[in-house]
Amino acid sequence: MSKIWKTILVCLITSFVFAQQKPNIIYIYADDLGYGELGSYGQQKIKTPNLDKIANEGIKFTQHYAGAPVCAPSRCMLMTGKNSGHSYIRGNYELGGFEDENEGGQMPLPEGTFTIAKLMKQAGYTTGIIGKWGLGMNNTTGAPNKQGFDYSYGYLCQKQAHNFYPTHLWENGKRDTLNNPYIQVHKPLAKDAPDSAFDYFKGKEYSITKMAEKTFEFIKNNKKKPFFLYLPYTGPHVSLQAPDQAIKEYLGQFEEMPYRGEKGYASTLYPRSTYAAMITYMDKQVGEIMKLLKNLGLDENTIVMFSSDNGATFDVGGTDTVFFNSVAGLRGRKQDLYEGGIREPFIARWPGKIKKGTVTDHISAQFDLMATLSELTEIKVLKNDGISFLPTLLGEDNKQKKHDYLYFEFPEKGGQVAVRMGNWKGVKSNMRKNKNAPWEIYNLKTDEKETTDVASQNPELVIKFEKILKEEHQPSHLREWEFIEPKFQEN
Repeated sequence: MSKIWKTILVCLITSFVFAQQKPNIIYIYADDLGYGELGSYGQQKIKTPNLDKIANEGIKFTQHYAGAPVCAPSRCMLMTGKNSGHSYIRGNYELGGFEDENEGGQMPLPEGTFTIAKLMKQAGYTTGIIGKWGLGMNNTTGAPNKQGFDYSYGYLCQKQAHNFYPTHLWENGKRDTLNNPYIQVHKPLAKDAPDSAFDYFKGKEYSITKMAEKTFEFIKNNKKKPFFLYLPYTGPHVSLQAPDQAIKEYLGQFEEMPYRGEKGYASTLYPRSTYAAMITYMDKQVGEIMKLLKNLGLDENTIVMFSSDNGATFDVGGTDTVFFNSVAGLRGRKQDLYEGGIREPFIARWPGKIKKGTVTDHISAQFDLMATLSELTEIKVLKNDGISFLPTLLGEDNKQKKHDYLYFEFPEKGGQVAVRMGNWKGVKSNMRKNKNAPWEIYNLKTDEKETTDVASQNPELVIKFEKILKEEHQPSHLREWEFIEPKFQEN
């Protein structure tokens, strides 16, 4: 063999070995899962053994935050590494209706957006998203295949995701027809409707099952090369819908009455059992993913992460988050900038790299993921709002940089702002009515549930938080999202 061919062969082997050494990354993102809805975070009534195993075999964060308290902006901030004062998307801006023919999605990401998927492609990864996107339809600039994903499957529109038995999902921008009839998912039932009427909200192909099948296919198809797989599964966001067999696991364990759609979303005979079943069914799919990784020999070289886009839902659609203690006693829920609306479970597993059973109180946010993957892959990115938490994952706490503060703003539910600075938390509410609304201040070290406002005792913090607000807020491109320094009168 000539020297040239030997050199080429060595290069090819080296390239292959390097590719195998790059860790695969799977990021699982639940929908409306509260801080207290995993067993590893104190849940007593809902079974999540597979996710708990990830926590036990890896690391659990206790001070981790979503970028926003609702779906679309959180997903945008996760993908782009920006906080809600800088993010292009800051609220759930709907562009269509619930009907199939009116499917319009949400505000799309603009052309040229730099996403985590694009970062990972630069690092030589095959990229995939399977689940709920919510950042643009297939015919917009926000389509996932235009934002760095080689493969996409699932819901593009959040409104369609209210139904777990949809007529279709989307695969690489094309409709994938499912064997389900059209369901008017927000149609309420009459008070005297028979039990058989609830069958209207059932179909034959459950979306989470379809997503899991596509997940297994993606992993098998890419087992010989590094991949980044984003799995924004839709449980336990209402509607309350789950396979009958999954619901049976919980029947008889809770006192419950039929839900007939009085507060929107699908009706169900067993609302508590169904809610618990949705989380446990998702957990089982995670377990199947972990088994597959082991069977394919990918387990040791795959980082698996799990979090949720915002806090547990305010009780609509038959949910009962008080009964399940879904936010672990924290104040607020979805749509709130109190802890219950934005503090999220976050667990990660990487055998041999992340020490088993680690618990950290490192203050972090989902928009840190881009910085973390940038450090991991050694691909430089433009300045963003994140700080890599890779040192914390690897147990190198002495190398971990910390945020001076985390900033949040949310234009919905009256207009809200929050700042987390060390143990201190500042919150402003109802700013649309009063842009000079007073700061509430809480010491989270002694008052995690935000019960005692100590703003009057800490005037220096009021000044600091106000300064942070002015520094972090950039005017939005939408009038509806501009509530901090509006240049117009509210209607």
